[in-house]
Amino acid sequence: MNHLNVKLAPGLYFVATPIGTARDITLRALDVLASADVLAAEDTRSLRKLMEIHGVPLTGRRIIAYHDHSGGGAQAKLLEEVAAGKSVAYASEAGMPLIADPGFELSRAAAEAGHMVTCAPGPVAAATALTLAGLPTDAFFFAGFLPNASAARKRRLEELREIPGTLIFYESPKRVAASLADMAAVLGNRPAALCRELTKKFEEIRRAPLADLAANLAEQPVKGEIVLLVDRAQAAEVSERDLQSDLQAALQDNSVKDAAAIVAELHGLPRRKVYQLALQQAKEG
Repeated sequence: MNHLNVKLAPGLYFVATPIGTARDITLRALDVLASADVLAAEDTRSLRKLMEIHGVPLTGRRIIAYHDHSGGGAQAKLLEEVAAGKSVAYASEAGMPLIADPGFELSRAAAEAGHMVTCAPGPVAAATALTLAGLPTDAFFFAGFLPNASAARKRRLEELREIPGTLIFYESPKRVAASLADMAAVLGNRPAALCRELTKKFEEIRRAPLADLAANLAEQPVKGEIVLLVDRAQAAEVSERDLQSDLQAALQDNSVKDAAAIVAELHGLPRRKVYQLALQQAKEG
């Protein structure tokens, strides 16, 4: 396979790699890998294999290892190469660099030094799972990996409980049952989805309430890469009578605007809707 070998401007190029199926890599990502003066990777063997699959030659270049345990030396080396006018391509092991993968410190340091930083984008497990989960996509929050210990995990879930969007987590097969049980305990038995081995041969999506997913794992344990998605908290239903009663009480000591804000926050309702009701009630005396 021929790849476009172009002259890249000096700078740092983050390269997304497939989360499973090797053919999910983009043509631009292959062009960057073929053309960069310097190559770096979270896992040098994985990148070398990916380049072999797609026929991208190393042409005498070695791949510099850069991961969470590399220390400052590897980062300094890559920044020196950029400062010397070279193009540096960095690829994490799977998916987008920086998304639950190394690269943040490198990206920030390069930008602060005034170097050009860009990206050849591609697959992301979180976004792929969101597309398949059957949960709302208008707002979502990527929470990455939860803490290992149950107490710390529950504290983190408490912090995330009121976020008004679908929650997205990465999890290991060893901890997924315990995490689901803690989610059900802290977040309530919300609709959820367990997505595993995305884009791979054994891709599977399990859609059910959190407690059901946790119970199901006892009979059907899972292996592989896992993404968990949890629906947002559902606002409790409030009767028209209760709403009017609360507005009446709030209007006794507050302006219409403030009374509406107080009641809207109390019931988790849109302020504009409650304000219109408060105006009507104020006019009726």
